[in-house]
Parts: sequence; C-alpha cells; structure tokens
Amino acid sequence: MDKLFERHDEYLNTVSMDFIRGFMDKIDWGSRLICIKGPKGVGKSTLILQKIKSAFAGGDRHVLYCSADSGYFSTNTLVDTADSFVRMGGTHLFIDEIHKYENWSQELKEIYDLHKHLHVVVSGSSLLEINNGKADLSRRMVEYEMPGISFREYLCFATGCRFPAISLENLLDNASEFCNEIKQVCRPLEYFPQYLKCGYYPFYFEDKNTYNSRVESIVNYIIDTELPLQRNIEHGNTRKIKALLQIISGLVPIEIDIAKISRSIGIQRLTTLKYLKNLEEAKIIRSLYANLDSTGDLQKPDKILMDNTNLLYILSQTNPEIGTVRETFFCSQLASAGHRIEHGGLKRGDFKIDKKYLIEVGGRDKGYRQIKDDDNGYIAADDTDSALFRKIPLWVFGFLY
Repeated sequence: MDKLFERHDEYLNTVSMDFIRGFMDKIDWGSRLICIKGPKGVGKSTLILQKIKSAFAGGDRHVLYCSADSGYFSTNTLVDTADSFVRMGGTHLFIDEIHKYENWSQELKEIYDLHKHLHVVVSGSSLLEINNGKADLSRRMVEYEMPGISFREYLCFATGCRFPAISLENLLDNASEFCNEIKQVCRPLEYFPQYLKCGYYPFYFEDKNTYNSRVESIVNYIIDTELPLQRNIEHGNTRKIKALLQIISGLVPIEIDIAKISRSIGIQRLTTLKYLKNLEEAKIIRSLYANLDSTGDLQKPDKILMDNTNLLYILSQTNPEIGTVRETFFCSQLASAGHRIEHGGLKRGDFKIDKKYLIEVGGRDKGYRQIKDDDNGYIAADDTDSALFRKIPLWVFGFLY
C-alpha cells in the first residue's frame, strides 16, 4: 500500500487546478459506486485528480488514487487492495483505467457488497469493455459519460477568460443578449475554426504538434485492438472498417445509401450496419434517426456523422464538406449537453431537439423556408456573431456545457 500512496502523491502534485471542467458538478460524488466513462483523451484522469485535490487535504490517507494498469495489480487484486485500504481507515477509493483489469466488474461488485461505507469511483476509456461489464453492476453503479471539451471550454483554455454555460431554452429565448455578452470579452469567430479542427480533446493544449497523430492513434487502437477483442471483429476486416470511416468522413449531409456504401467496400449490408453500431458505441460516429422511439436493432440510420468535428477533419482525405462540418459540430455540442437529437428529414429542419425544437443548420444567408411554419423553429447560422430574430450563430450552441 505504501507504494500506491507514493504514486498517489506524485499524481496529485502534477495536476493543475487552473481550470476545472463543468462536468465536475454534474456528478453526484456521494454515490457509493461511480463510473466515469468516455473516449480516451477527454480528461477523465485529470477530473478525478482535481476532485481529490479539491476535496481532501494533502497527505490525507482516507483517499487513494491508483491506476488499474499499474504493475501493482499484476500481483494484487482489486478486492485485496480495497480490503487493506479499508482496514487502514480508507473511505474513498479512485481507480483509473478500470477496463484494463480483468474481471473488474465482478470484483467491484464484491467490493460494493462487502464494504458498505467505502466510496468507489472508477474510470474507463474502453467504452466497449465498460458496456460489456456493467451488467454485473446493475442497480449498484451510477454511470456518467464524459465528453470532450465544448467550444465554451475551449475558449476558456485559449483566452484565460471564464464564460458561463447556458441552457438551450435560455439560449433560444435570449440569444442576442447572450451573444453580446460573449463578444464584449472576445471574438468567438476568431477561435471557432481552430476549435472545429483540433479543439475537442483537451490534450491539444499539452502538445499542439502531435495532436492529429494522437487522435488518429486513438481511432486506430479502437479499430485494430478493441473491436476485435470486444466485438469479435476479425482482424482482416479492420481495414474495411477504416474504409467505411473514410466514406463517412466524406459524406455530404444528406440521407445515406447503406447498400451503396456496402458495395463500395465489399461487405454485406447487415455487416455494414453492425460495424456502424460498433463505431457509434465507441464514440467515433453518430447515427441519427427520424424517430428514436421506434428504432430497432440494426436499423438503417437516416443520417451518419462523425462524433465530433476533429475526427471529421483528421479522418477525411480532403477538406470535409462545410455543411457536414456544421452539422457535426451542432450535434456534438447538443448531444454532449444531454439533448435528444433526431433527424428532421429533407423537407423540414435538419434536426428535431427534445421533441420540441426544429433547427436548421446552415450558412449566414440560410433562409427560413424549411421552418417557417413551426413556432419552435430556429436557424443555427455559421459565419455570423450576432443573433437576429430566430437566426442564432452556430458557435453559440457550443456554450451549452
């Protein structure tokens, strides 16, 4: 245990408290068993260490942070570690990279049932592995899914200023006033293009030069390692999955033809739908449907987008179509803020939000034709920094979380 505490102190000494993400306040830290999951690189480890540093005094041995991929766990179990920690008076155990520990879900269940006064927080970057194991912890574990940084948070990092988040309802009702408040502090359009290309993962601010290669490595690891291991994808088919991603990154924002995509990469239609489901589960793509209430297993999506615009730019062989970039950004920000997004169809607005709002995404000159008959219809317009009537700047939807 002494070695674990030494490493615990080292990790805490290196974490910065200069900027703490708003996601911190969304977690009920009083729950006995918490799982923070999210794609690799979104900042889960930093968030956990910041929570410890803000809630406990330095040297406090009632709390322990450790990583499940450390050499310590090659000869020690999670259960034994928890037992020793509790005997020493420990009350809060934080375990990072939990998915790298074999049989993690079964041992967490045992720890939960045995130690009634121990609070355990775990994190995992392998969404596929976390989804596999959570059935063992039903009714015990509270899950939170951490997204990458929003455009609002990117501005906080880039400018050093602090900007408030705003709810979607308040934004739609007070867009002009809110935009003016932000513009008094900075010029959002100056930073927006850079965020679209390389602002979603916070490690951009650690090393800008290696950002693209790090993101690409994350995607390759998911396809080459996690999909074969967790979803029984044959290694020989990973090249076809990468070809599928190349096609998706080059799509224009219209309804898709699954049969055509399948023929182009030489796989069957049902196999394509299976791969799409796997890629969405891993947070690489986003599938949209016209009616989420009636969506069946392996149903054809009405629209497919990349999960965020950084993936779109990095994986696309050419500059992505601007309409696709706009829609990808909009959906990424709305989904990360917890909103329900449905495909609006070709004749109405692009997206239905929470069964209430209809929003068309386009350039600054986008007209109201497709939403003119809807009292809750709005336009998210690119290349503008001011809101007018029901036309709201696209970038401001990046302030929802």
